[in-house]
Amino acid sequence: MSNPLLELEGLPPFSRIAPEHVEPAVDYLVSGNRSEVERLLDEVSEPDWYNFIEPLEELEDRLSRAWSPVSHLHAVMDSEPLREAYNACLPKLSDYGTEMGQNERLFRAYARVAEQAEGLPQPQRKLLENALRDFRLSGVDLPAEKKTRFREIASNLSELTARFEENLLDATNAWQKRITDETLLAGLPPSALDLARQTAEQRGETGWLFTLEFPSYYPVVTYADNRDLRREFYEAYSTRASDQGPDAGRFDNSEVMEAILALRHELAQLLGYRNYAERSLATKMARTPEEVTGFLRDLARRARPQAERELQELRDYAREHHGVETLEAWDIPYYSEKLRQHRYSISQEELKPWFPETRVIPGMFEVIGRLFGVIIRQSDEQVDVWHPDVRFYEVRDTGSGELLGQFYFDLYARPKKRGGAWMADCISRMKTRNREQNPVAFMTCNFTPPVGDKPALLTHDEVQTLFHEFGHGLHHMLTQVDWPSISGISGVAWDAVELPSQLMENWCWEREALDLFSGHYETGEPLPQALFERMLAARNFQSAMQMLRQVEFALFDFRIHLEYDPERGGRIYEILQEVRDEVAVVKPPEWNRFAHGFSHIFGGGYAAGYYSYKWAEVLSADAFSLFEENGVLDPETGMLFRQNILEKGGSADAMELFVAFRGREPSIEPLLRHTGIDQ
Repeated sequence: MSNPLLELEGLPPFSRIAPEHVEPAVDYLVSGNRSEVERLLDEVSEPDWYNFIEPLEELEDRLSRAWSPVSHLHAVMDSEPLREAYNACLPKLSDYGTEMGQNERLFRAYARVAEQAEGLPQPQRKLLENALRDFRLSGVDLPAEKKTRFREIASNLSELTARFEENLLDATNAWQKRITDETLLAGLPPSALDLARQTAEQRGETGWLFTLEFPSYYPVVTYADNRDLRREFYEAYSTRASDQGPDAGRFDNSEVMEAILALRHELAQLLGYRNYAERSLATKMARTPEEVTGFLRDLARRARPQAERELQELRDYAREHHGVETLEAWDIPYYSEKLRQHRYSISQEELKPWFPETRVIPGMFEVIGRLFGVIIRQSDEQVDVWHPDVRFYEVRDTGSGELLGQFYFDLYARPKKRGGAWMADCISRMKTRNREQNPVAFMTCNFTPPVGDKPALLTHDEVQTLFHEFGHGLHHMLTQVDWPSISGISGVAWDAVELPSQLMENWCWEREALDLFSGHYETGEPLPQALFERMLAARNFQSAMQMLRQVEFALFDFRIHLEYDPERGGRIYEILQEVRDEVAVVKPPEWNRFAHGFSHIFGGGYAAGYYSYKWAEVLSADAFSLFEENGVLDPETGMLFRQNILEKGGSADAMELFVAFRGREPSIEPLLRHTGIDQ
């Protein structure tokens, strides 16, 4: 049969990709790559960049181009047959990757090219340096029996992390709440009620249907006056995929998490590291575990006094204005929103009419265009997509008109779609003697879809999420590096990869930029100045509490990987409690199972690396301070960032690139100033 996954010219033919295509395509490409690698090793006696490295880059890209649409469909249009095919391929891909990483002949060939690399440009030298590091991190130096065990561990980990994500998705999809008594829904904004009614109608139900998808869940815990209802939703959400809550044990990730931690620890020790935290830092800017924990504890020390005051203010407000003596976890978002409105007369819901998707998207493109010298517009070509809501865009250089990149936009939440927001690569930029391709990105969010004849209305938080993910997209699409393993975000130190994304969030708070992407969905009226000033006043509302929450997550993640002891197991909730005792001011109930849904570290790429968000926030705040000095829409500063960060990808050391842009190493002071933390 013809296999659409093997059509490697142009964009993926999504409508023709079926689960039965997945395994044959992977088998064919993996087998072909193995044969071609052996041929190159046998026939190329004097390997150099052009006769050896570039052909290998092309081979790896061919496999990546076939797998990326499969991985993406698994995330956005999951089904049982696709899941089976996806999971069947994970061990095959893991085995292949480890086999290549442990191939001693291949390692020696790379080393020979690297020995003669003085004449090569910096990006090519960096690629070779990364490759030699990654060979060692794949166990190329290990004795045979340890190589075998390493391969088994890598394969098992790929399956376990996928199972973690699937359990979480299934647990999210399994729970729903239909309400027919409207009095139970007092306090909920019209947009949340409209979405719940639309969801019920789409599923053939009456009344209002709520799910644990974030656009459905969040308004309930934030606005519902009914305390029992808030608790019911909070418990269902915070116990997903665990041994607790309404679906206790049904999709339980407990054993999966323990197995993941044990295997990561064993893998790290096989490589000579004491623990997985040390192994994680091999590809990051931070040099030692002590540097990471010291950084996080310093942030906690700076933020905690203010966070304690913020929480006490919330308790005082709830008691004095609402007669609530004890704040429970399901009360915190509700009374925080009440306090925000009381103090600043502003809420996320009030802002939504000013941020219709029909204004936000083109306005964001205008901001980006002015800053970075690009034009973003919807593509004229008929593009095959996986869902009717998906749109396709292209990015061109303003001056030359050159096509720089393209991207798919999939903005709305729906069943069988993984929660959250992310950017993923569909196609990486590559320019070799044999092949030339521009980068293509998947841009995915989970916003509330349009209801009735209204456009989708975004909260200001969602606008920031959109700008954040587009920062990742720009990093992928504006790269000028020609080899996939160091183009875009590939090869970038993991604790620097959030720099462009977090930088972009800053323009969501600047009047000059806001005027380009905000306007009332009915009248087009600009965001009123008084409302903007209230927005700014409320910007750092509970910022210290939010800082500690992120530090809590990051320190927990780092410690469970740093302190893992095979004799004692993961001690996941024991360590989490210790971290909370040390840094947190808000303590959730004992039955909360946050870690069971912490997909960033158990299902994604942030294991012993969640601290990267705060680390990169230091970089991004300091980077934005240069825009503050020169003008927030200053095109020269924007071009400086494009040329030194966005275009360079992973072709140079992250600190070196930051210094080239900023003129010095980063300072923590702009972050503290931006977040309103007392210094």
